[in-house]
Amino acid sequence: MEIAILSRRRDLYSTHRLVEAATQRGHHADVIDTLRCYMNITSARPTIHYKGSELKHYDAVIPRIGASITFYGAAVVRQLEMMGVFCVNDSIAITRARDKLRSLQLLSKKGIGMPITGFAHSPDVIPDLIKMAGGVPLLIKFLEGTQGVGVVLVESSKAARSVIEAFLGLKVNIMVQEYIKESAGADVRCFVVGNKVVAAMKRQAKSPEEFRSNLHRGGVATSVEITEEERTMAIRATQIIGLSVAGIDIVRSNRGPLIIEVNASPGLEGIEKATGADVAGSIISFIEESMKSDEGRPGSKGKG
Repeated sequence: MEIAILSRRRDLYSTHRLVEAATQRGHHADVIDTLRCYMNITSARPTIHYKGSELKHYDAVIPRIGASITFYGAAVVRQLEMMGVFCVNDSIAITRARDKLRSLQLLSKKGIGMPITGFAHSPDVIPDLIKMAGGVPLLIKFLEGTQGVGVVLVESSKAARSVIEAFLGLKVNIMVQEYIKESAGADVRCFVVGNKVVAAMKRQAKSPEEFRSNLHRGGVATSVEITEEERTMAIRATQIIGLSVAGIDIVRSNRGPLIIEVNASPGLEGIEKATGADVAGSIISFIEESMKSDEGRPGSKGKG
């Protein structure tokens, strides 16, 4: 198969591992810089051009779209969909996952457990918003934040009001979320490929003073055994958002597992090193299985 990996940098661990896994399985993989793609949008023959030439045909694409380029990246993926290319994660699912509020609303509608979360626009309702989220301590999160950036823990009502007022005054979209104290600065990342959790790791904050467990914030990752409830929850959440490959972040609370985030482009380095799992290989295997399924459908062209 001809596989395209949409990524800004070839030297990133995740990108390198996907190329390596594809090559080991006898496929050819190209790394395509998402922002250097440009499109001819036409009903007759939609195309993508790259570095001065029309992009060649690919059987499948693996989007590695960073949060800062979600809008343009989703447009590129959408164009590939119009061209009949199999996309591991489609454009709609990527934009759903990137909108933290929307993704949590979709999960809530389906009865998925999550921390109490509030969202408001007017400063007048801040006292009730804090009360709604279970009072302090609580978390204030940027809707566009990633890797632990844009997450603030406030421990008094006065501080919560000040921070929320400041963010609303700056026209920053935020949500207020219950702080799960018993998680003790730890969460579980489940890496879902297709309908399977192929690896899971526990991420622990680097110190008692640090509440964020993200590896980019110095968190420590170790392999972890997940419960059947956590496994089912991670797979369901992935399906609800419409993703095929996802990182599902779960906190363990006194009332059971709760989902705090769905990631459409989860990194491979931390989880592969912590668990020893061949996550990149699982993604390539998923593409192979999906392409075989397409070949068996009526009217399929049987690519790959």
